[in-house]
Amino acid sequence: MNGQTLRVLVVEQGVSAGLPARDALGPLELRRVAGLDAAVQGLDAGPVDALLLTLPCDALASLPAWPAFSRAVAEAAVLVACDGEPGLEAALHLVQLGVQDVLALDASALPRALRLAVERRRLQELSRKALGTDLLTGLPDQAQLAEQLTQLLAMRERQPAPMALLAVRLDGLAAAEARLGRESANALRRKIAVRLRVGLRAGDVVAALGADLLAVLLPQLQDVQDAARVADKLQEALRAPFAVAGEQVAIAAAIGAARYPQDGRDAATLLRLATGLAAAAPTQGRGGSAAPAAANDGA
Repeated sequence: MNGQTLRVLVVEQGVSAGLPARDALGPLELRRVAGLDAAVQGLDAGPVDALLLTLPCDALASLPAWPAFSRAVAEAAVLVACDGEPGLEAALHLVQLGVQDVLALDASALPRALRLAVERRRLQELSRKALGTDLLTGLPDQAQLAEQLTQLLAMRERQPAPMALLAVRLDGLAAAEARLGRESANALRRKIAVRLRVGLRAGDVVAALGADLLAVLLPQLQDVQDAARVADKLQEALRAPFAVAGEQVAIAAAIGAARYPQDGRDAATLLRLATGLAAAAPTQGRGGSAAPAAANDGA
């Protein structure tokens, strides 16, 4: 994006951004509005690459209640800058809801931050647009996952940050298919995919690696240990039985986690590690309590 004009809608909620029209990374096409109430009109006026919202830090927690919040994160890379050091809890919550970054207001640093935010969102969009689709679940297939993972890893080499790939091995699908039939088993697979998707963030990716193997790509982690916490959350989500063909079907799962950068720096290595660990790990569910496997466990 270097040299290209970046279209930015600046929403100043009581705090001025003070953005220059150009910096070393290229020109900015700025449209400014005063206050959140005017932001919708700003979005209606034409497409934007990024939305910069400046506001007092004590207003961060209430930002998700803004009626246009979901529209903003869906249409543009949203960057929030406040007049001090943003609180960690409020910032994390906004990022989980789709904001690209939350930072202290520094006019000289904002153009670079905006361009990085737009690039991150572009890669997230690529990860959500599955060109290859698994017919059983409607999820991205292994080839598409590998392509998405390779793109994200290339970005991580330029902009280091922890990320992880989880492989989820499902136990009980074959028994369900034998008892209820193929169509019911496929419906069960789709229900499992939906339940996993609900427990993840907007930028995370669920993909199908096989009939009883799913993958979860976590492209943005605060810490590599967050991968284990997400695995625990997914295990918990799968504990409740699924209603299929008038029956309650229980599924067990084993999860393997391969983490970037310590477990590998390329897509093939991370895929191989995660799936191998999931294959070797004991399943849990239906009353089980085994912990998810990880490449560095016991190291």
